[in-house]
Amino acid sequence: MSRLFLVEDHVVVREGLRSVLQAAGHTVVGEAAEPTEAVAAIVRGEPDAVLLDVHLGERNGLEVLAELKRRDARTPCIVLSMSAAPRHVGEAVRLGAAGYVLKGSSSAELLRAIQAVCEGRRYLSPEVTDLAMRALTEDPDDPLAPLSARERQIALLVVKGHSSASIGEQLHLSPKTVDTYRSRLMAKLGLSDLPALVRWAIRAGLIDSEA
Repeated sequence: MSRLFLVEDHVVVREGLRSVLQAAGHTVVGEAAEPTEAVAAIVRGEPDAVLLDVHLGERNGLEVLAELKRRDARTPCIVLSMSAAPRHVGEAVRLGAAGYVLKGSSSAELLRAIQAVCEGRRYLSPEVTDLAMRALTEDPDDPLAPLSARERQIALLVVKGHSSASIGEQLHLSPKTVDTYRSRLMAKLGLSDLPALVRWAIRAGLIDSEA
């Protein structure tokens, strides 16, 4: 079985991962919550593989991939993230990630990814493979490129302050369906909450910061 290192800033997530991995016979040889500490420990300990989250508080987990690549480190990394944003998947692959697994995946899929990368293979689930291809083809200047037409409608209404009930009335959808679309578009954009979505919309020029 493999010696694994966890890079994740949420303690409860690390505890859950550790339980799953140890039950499968793997050994967790180290943990870190931010990129600088993670890189130093990975280079020093040379684990068989790293499980890496994209969002590490105010830091970006992809910094770990970039620094390991710069140091020519050989330890394979599996990005394990809530983010289904094509740009995150594409950037992770470009920086040398050996695998990319969404946090909504089953533990069985995660274990398959670990086995694959520890055997020297790359592991991208079919869904993630599609996201990587979209990252190569979408217009980088279009902030709404990752979203479907319906998701674009709902994103713009959400950041303008409309409730799920209001959006549902306008688009002839149930509030529950609107919430589903909202969760999906947030995952595609790699965002975790409404304030983050509003900040993204302001940066993208979709709404006025003074509005």
